Formats: sequence, C-alpha cells, structure tokens
Amino acid sequence: MARREDLTVGTLMAELAQVYGDNPLIQESGGGLRLTYREAAERVARQAAAVRPKIQRGDRVVIAVPNGYLLFLLCLAVAQAGGVAVPVNPKMSQAEIDHVVSDSGAALILTDDPADGAPDGAATADSHAAVDAAAVDAAAVAVEPQDLAILFYTSGTTGKPKGAELTHRALTRAVPGLVRAGMLRQFHRDEAVTGMPVAHIAGFTVLISMAACGVPIYLLTHFRPNEALDAIESRRATAFIGVPAMYRMMAEAGAEQRDLKSVRLWSSGADVMPTELAQTFQRLGGLATLPVIGRTVGLAAFVDGYGMVELGGGVASRVFPPGFPLPIPALVRPMRGNKLRVVDDAGRPARRGQVGELVVKGRGVMRGYHGREEATSEAMTPDGWLRTGDLARERFGGFFEFAGRKKDVIKHGGYSVFAVEVEQALAEHPGVAEAAVIGLPDERKGEVPVAVIRGHHGVCPDEAELIAWAKERLADYKVPGQIRFVEDLPRTGTDKVQKAKLKELFGAGQ
Repeated sequence: MARREDLTVGTLMAELAQVYGDNPLIQESGGGLRLTYREAAERVARQAAAVRPKIQRGDRVVIAVPNGYLLFLLCLAVAQAGGVAVPVNPKMSQAEIDHVVSDSGAALILTDDPADGAPDGAATADSHAAVDAAAVDAAAVAVEPQDLAILFYTSGTTGKPKGAELTHRALTRAVPGLVRAGMLRQFHRDEAVTGMPVAHIAGFTVLISMAACGVPIYLLTHFRPNEALDAIESRRATAFIGVPAMYRMMAEAGAEQRDLKSVRLWSSGADVMPTELAQTFQRLGGLATLPVIGRTVGLAAFVDGYGMVELGGGVASRVFPPGFPLPIPALVRPMRGNKLRVVDDAGRPARRGQVGELVVKGRGVMRGYHGREEATSEAMTPDGWLRTGDLARERFGGFFEFAGRKKDVIKHGGYSVFAVEVEQALAEHPGVAEAAVIGLPDERKGEVPVAVIRGHHGVCPDEAELIAWAKERLADYKVPGQIRFVEDLPRTGTDKVQKAKLKELFGAGQ
C-alpha cells in the first residue's frame, strides 16, 4: 500500500487490489455489476486506457451515466488517465447538466448512450471494451496528490451549481488508516447496504471508505424503501448507510416489522438526522448475536456524520454508541485531521455557548470554486478556513452543537428564530412525518415563520391543531403563522429540501 503522501484517486483501486485481491467488492441491485477488487482494478485500467488518447493532462471529463458503481469506476479511470472527473448527478435537470458541461470547460463527456446528442468529444462510458493489453499498460499518467482530482458540483438548493475543486489528497486522505483497520477485521463477515447517490460527495466517499476497509457493498442504484429493507433482511447485512430521508421512508415502509437484527452499524450523512429516528433504528439492529440460541442483544451503533462537498466529505460526527440506551446530547466532535471553531459576524472566535458560524480547516477542504474567485473568497478565509454557513455553539470538551443554517435564521420582530428548532418541535407531533420552516417577508415584523408539512402516508393533521401544538412548545414569536400541507417536499439530488421553492406555496417569489 502506497504511503498517504503518494496515493491518488487514479491509483486507489490498483493499491486496494494488492491488499484485498479476489475479495468481493461490489454487487449492484437488479443484477448489475458484481466485481472483486482485482476485477475492478482491471476495469479501471481499461477505462483509463480508452480515455487517455482523448484528453490532455488536467482536462475536465464530464461523466453523465446512471447512478451506479460504473460512475465511481469511471471517476477513478479519468484520474488514472490524468484528467479531472466531473460526475453528474442523474437527478440533475438537462439545464443543470448543460451548465456543468459549459462551466467546467469539459474536453470530453462520457455517457451511456451514443445517441444522447452530446457535444463534440463525447464517448460512451463502455468504450473501454476493445482496449488491448499494451494500451492498458500505458494508461497511467503521473499526477501529484495536491493536483485537482474531481470537480463536484454543489446540489444547487439556490442558484446555479458551483464546482468544488477537490484534490487527490483530499479524497484519499483517510485510506491508509482505513486499510489498516480493514486488515484487522478480514475474518469478519460484513456487508454494507447503501443507496447513496454516487455523484454526490457523501456517496462517493462512502464507496472509497468501504473499499478501503475491505467491506463489500450492496449498492441500490435506485433507492426504494421496501427494496432497501428486503436487501438488509435477506442478505443479513451488517451495516446500512443512507441519508435521513431514506431512514424516514424505511420507517414509514414498516421497518419495525422487519428483522433487521443483523445490522451492527447504521450511518447517516448529508442532512440533519433526528435523534429519535436514529434511536429507533438502533433498536432495530443489535450489538451481537449470542451463539447457540441465536438471540440478538443490545443496540446497534449509529453514526451521524457532518460534512459537505466543500469539505471533501465528512469532518465531524455524532456517535450513538452500541450496547445499551444512553442519553446522547445532539453534539458532534471533529474527526481526526479536522479543526472546527465558531466565529461571530466579524470572524472573531465566539464565546463558548454563543451561536456563530461554524468554520472548518482540514486536509479535505476544497481548493476553491472552479472559475469563481469571488465566491471562493466569500467561502474561504486567506488562511484556509472554510465558512460552512452552518450555525453552531461550542460546548465543553471539544464538542459542538448545531443551531441550523445561517440562511435559515428568521428575523421576527427583533428576535432570531432558528428554523431547525421549529421543525423539530413540529416533527414531534405524531401526525407529522417531516416539517420544513421558512421565513416570509412581513412589513411589521420583518419576517414571519411559516411551515410546510408532510404527513404520514399522505394524511395530514389539522392546521389549527398543529399551531396549538407549537404554541405549547415554543415562544410565541417562533410559532408558524401559516402552515401548508404537501404529499412530498421538493428535494435536491441528495434529498435535501429545496426551501427556496417552498415560498411558492405561500404565493411568494424566490
């Protein structure tokens, strides 16, 4: 295994194949790809050999293929060929994809359909098939770990997506440590089920992490809650990795009536995970299965990660430990190699307990936004701290507590209303599956909080009942002035709620 300083995205699979060889790596749902580490490394080499003659070192290559492991392998292949991969989330609109192609200055577009009508230089993603052995041997292009590896475009909850520039080092920084951990557990029988979108930083880094640990993945290329539960139950999976929306959907699909005791680890990322929901799934998994009698005891572990594309993935986590129920506060700690601090509006360190903006520094932080110097300077300090836009408080012992998004602070009559606090209060109502709170302009108060509610199975509680519920739990200035009910909330490709679109429900523009 190469040293951390030498590892690149392009050499990743070849290095892992030397460690894990013919061990299973991936199986896709619906009879899709099924590969060992060695087979995956050979496939990446062939793909790199096909791409190499079409690009120059550093060229951007847009990868517009369906969600799946092929997308991941193509990113590795482009990097091995000396290019910069630009993965496209299949949930993006055509206008968003066109923007990514134009904004990135793509020299090549890889698609899965030769009739897509892609711009000049397009190629099909499976064009590696006829490459001979000599070409494969010549495929690798030397790059430096500090070079740009991948352009991940933001989800675009507001405005057009921006390309976050991530280096090889940012994406492979944790691999050697994970390999060492994986070598210690080679005789364990583990498998992780996940439905995370591969073109998003969370899903991409999950695949890197699991591969480095030697844990095979069962990848749901299209997440459906019943199929996810079937996979966990039938395959006796020991881990599941998803986003909070996936856990909500599985709960609504009858997770509590399934046998999920094989799961030892649940993990979530990309959005705020409700504590009660995490604890529910802890109970559905287990700590260990007793020999002979086959009974599962204890709670599974639950890891709630915090990160974003600009941070190169996860940088902090909240851990619900396995074993027995414990009162877990909603606090996170930074992961190794990352520094977190809270600052006021002037950028000065905030007092402990004071709400301010969370800033992060670490090896995974992006170099900047592609072609957006002004946006980069707004997001990053000259000494390398990234302004996350999240509000937090620093607590004792190196822990941090989140208070919502900076843009989700509603200024109501001189008071600050944190949308997440109101959402959590509404979500405690038994008839509420999900709540989203925004602020609407008001001539007298500046802004007023309003809420959009998704009920369980399409059945919504009464508006007056919900407002009364909120009044019992919140100060009067935090209580929503209006409530709208929807069958589903508008979402990004990673199932985050697009709050800007909610204003239309109240007759307000964006």
